[in-house]
Amino acid sequence: MSLFFIDKTNCRKALFFIFATLMFGCSSSDKRYSIDKDIAPKKPISVDHIEDAQPKYEPYSLGGNKNYTLRGKSYRIERDTEGYTEKGKASWYGKKFHGHLTSNGEIYDMYSMTAAHKTLPLPSYVKVTNLDNDKQTIVRVNDRGPFHDNRILDLSYAAATKLDVISSGTANIKIEVISIKRPVGEAENRHPQYVIQVIASPYRDRVETLSKELASTLSVETFLDPINSNYRLMLGPFQDDKLTQDTLKRVKRIGYSSAFVKTHRVAR
Repeated sequence: MSLFFIDKTNCRKALFFIFATLMFGCSSSDKRYSIDKDIAPKKPISVDHIEDAQPKYEPYSLGGNKNYTLRGKSYRIERDTEGYTEKGKASWYGKKFHGHLTSNGEIYDMYSMTAAHKTLPLPSYVKVTNLDNDKQTIVRVNDRGPFHDNRILDLSYAAATKLDVISSGTANIKIEVISIKRPVGEAENRHPQYVIQVIASPYRDRVETLSKELASTLSVETFLDPINSNYRLMLGPFQDDKLTQDTLKRVKRIGYSSAFVKTHRVAR
């Protein structure tokens, strides 16, 4: 009788090869979302206990802050948001997108006080006033959208509930960016940070799946960096060069031999 033995390292590598093959070799007809039409949760929630987003200084994200083109239209990210205000219509998004990655690589939580905007830097804090009923709230913008005419903001389900937008679907709103200065005495971060590009693919849903797998397996932060029609899977950012190189070696050992390191300077 013969025995077939695979150690843990090789087993993990083999599993990742199989996973990658299945993910990127599948038909492009696979759906990104499990439901076709966006809906609210089956059981409406009380948002009385959910606080507004708490504005604080945050460096802009590495992911989601580049100028981009979508459906033939170009969008330029706002660089100076001091005193930025805008009026228009708000919509909301919920269960269909819950648990999926936002444009800056975070996980969308429909019960958090967040929103999507086409050109504000990510993240940004915004005071939203519903001009139809004078209700107000503060949200943290961490996603892109809505890509519909005459709509300027997509509210999370929780934020839309606070503003009483769920039943009507849309509302006339005013947004005001809340600018937070770098804390006094905090050294400006101009040191290089490193990220690892693992793969690039036009299939966002598959890249998202791999992103979650690598985040769990390697215990690192991951995000998607869209460029043209591709989505690049990035690991990091890392502050330490040795940690970056060690992580790169681990990534290559599990099958992504073309992964490489890029340097980013993320000072704001």
